[in-house]
Amino acid sequence: MAKAEFYVSADVEADGPVPGPFSMSSFGLAVAGVHDGAAFTACDPGERTFYAELKPISDAFDPEALAVSGLDRGRLAREGQEPARAMNAAAAWLAGVADELGAVPVFVAYPLGYDWMWTYWYFMRFADAGSPFGHSRCMDLKTLYAAKAAVPLRRATKRSMPPGLLSSRPHTHNALDDAIEQAELFQNLMRWEPDA
Repeated sequence: MAKAEFYVSADVEADGPVPGPFSMSSFGLAVAGVHDGAAFTACDPGERTFYAELKPISDAFDPEALAVSGLDRGRLAREGQEPARAMNAAAAWLAGVADELGAVPVFVAYPLGYDWMWTYWYFMRFADAGSPFGHSRCMDLKTLYAAKAAVPLRRATKRSMPPGLLSSRPHTHNALDDAIEQAELFQNLMRWEPDA
């Protein structure tokens, strides 16, 4: 019998467009729910969370990208966690949740490409055991909405979604706040059955 999956809503703030030349400034993870193979059960997304702010890995940064999060790069350089410490701590946290829930983690984000790129690269580069999500255990909420709503991907925007799908939480650009907000969108999408 296949193991259950637990869905981890993830959000990343970074100081540039791609990892390597630029740095992940912070990331937040929030457990959104569990699927046992037959049914989805939502979890309180504020109950099981992880958050880290990281030291920059290069001197390069895009001021506009950095400004989105409001994080101070100088403070991150002094007080942020070393990437290896942060990624190993996140992997250990995920392993603990996996043991608690008897399930394997699945990464969820909106849109997936950006947050997955950063987190996967950082796990593969800095975590001792690589990615806790493997190379493909991930789900794009934009695609999930497009498939359920039967709309082209270009129309799978939050502005075009029925208001009842969206979280009532504000989008603050704090990675943990936004991971929790996004977890609620994910829960709503998983339960949503659009009119035929």
